[in-house]
Amino acid sequence: MPELAKQYDVAEQLKAENQMEWVRQMNACKAQAEEVVKAELIYD
Repeated sequence: MPELAKQYDVAEQLKAENQMEWVRQMNACKAQAEEVVKAELIYD
């Protein structure tokens, strides 16, 4: 997940400036990571 956050430029600066947007973006990264895991490990 840290790689996804870095890819989408979700940084500590955003967390300091706009916490709600940071949370939204981190949740999106988490959901994307979960989908990848499900697709690769569970459904294949």
